[in-house]
Amino acid sequence: MNHCPWPGKGHLVDLFTCCRSSWGFMMLRTCRALCSQAGPSTGGWQALNFDGGAFHLKGTGELTRALLVLRLCAWPPLVTHGLALQAWSQRLLGSRLSGALLRASVYGQFVAGETAEEVRGCVRQLQALGLRPLLAVPTEEEPDSAVKTGEAWYEGNLSAMLRCVDLSRGLLETPGPTGNILMQLKVTALTSTRLCKELTTWIRRPGASLELSPERLAEAMDSGQDLQVSCLNAEQNRHLQASLGRLHRVAQHARAQHVRLLVDAEYTFLNPALSLLVDALAMRWNSPGEGGPWVWNTYQAYLQDTHERLRLAAEAADRAGLAFGVKLVRGAYLDKERAMARHQGTEDPTQPDYEATNRSYSRCLELMLTHVSRRGPMCHLMVASHNEESVRQATKRMWELGIPLDGPVCFGQLLGMCDHVSLALGQAGYAVYKSIPYGSLEEVIPYLIRRAQENRSVLHGARREQKLLSQELRRRLLGRGLRVPH
Repeated sequence: MNHCPWPGKGHLVDLFTCCRSSWGFMMLRTCRALCSQAGPSTGGWQALNFDGGAFHLKGTGELTRALLVLRLCAWPPLVTHGLALQAWSQRLLGSRLSGALLRASVYGQFVAGETAEEVRGCVRQLQALGLRPLLAVPTEEEPDSAVKTGEAWYEGNLSAMLRCVDLSRGLLETPGPTGNILMQLKVTALTSTRLCKELTTWIRRPGASLELSPERLAEAMDSGQDLQVSCLNAEQNRHLQASLGRLHRVAQHARAQHVRLLVDAEYTFLNPALSLLVDALAMRWNSPGEGGPWVWNTYQAYLQDTHERLRLAAEAADRAGLAFGVKLVRGAYLDKERAMARHQGTEDPTQPDYEATNRSYSRCLELMLTHVSRRGPMCHLMVASHNEESVRQATKRMWELGIPLDGPVCFGQLLGMCDHVSLALGQAGYAVYKSIPYGSLEEVIPYLIRRAQENRSVLHGARREQKLLSQELRRRLLGRGLRVPH
């Protein structure tokens, strides 16, 4: 493979050499922007301002709703008893009035809509602001939920995932094999958590059998041949075979539609099995000839072993010549992970405090940016963070390493939150994605409440965003002049 160094500190760029690779065409397009925004001639890196200046791009109604909803979501009883409160409001107000209130508030703030046309309208608004969509099907099996019977539930989720691939592709205004269309994938929507727990238990045993190697699972996915694993009973083996088939169909369809799949991480007692399945998919779809990575894994910085696992995975992909895609998050299951560790009498797998998590995130970010700078388009990273310091670190290191603004590093935040960061990044030319759930009220509201319960720290951390929203609304109400955008 020809490596094409990006313009940056200490680099001279041979554009004609670059043009011999597909990456070269992107280099030609981005070189001028890099020379003016990221090169040494600017006299130094310029930090982005996350002071709410980009709020001038949004209407007063949008800002007012955002402020009210974020304040509501920061109220602990609402998050803790969300499902019960929803049921109570339906009984008291009726489904129609209760639904109208939700659509005007929480649903309208965090959800793109129910129909494809509503989703397209939301995405057009985002694109006008310099932001991109990252669609998420709000379907999953919770570890403590009742066991789903039969394969029909998972087959229904497969159909929803395939439709999501088509919708993600259709949202691109100028379709083409550019590979910048991303979509979230929840593996436990396609395979049971019980199977994942069984596989994880087996994987963690010393000298685990090669029966569960990514190579063997990848071969079974490709060939469709019957797979028998000795640690599973007959019913579990059938479910594993069906699950591999579903995952393969989603990945195959996503690759055909030029949609990259970002697989969500979940609980520690599921993640080894999920990583095994992702590795199997990666062996098939992240090979150099595929123009990948088309399948990415998620790494949670709040776990103590994440940096080491990420280092080993990146090095293994490099040795195998595979493309490597990573979504880096802080993590959303802190309280549940600690509670399970106490209940089971096992060691707490999480970082001891928030500062330790920040340090872990920073180390993982540095590791991945270094790999991106060395491997170029074979290594992709999403900096999925609402933390301003993490985003600043990423943009500064991108400048220092000469990584293009619109290249293999992108940023991700939730729809309806952290807009002061998302808008500033988008207006500066970075690739910024908003995670967008969509679907009916009945499908999405329980999903949103679960996400809120998992992301309490993020909701509490939105105080700064609330303050910036209040300042902007106060400025408009007092009739002061328009803010000069930064």
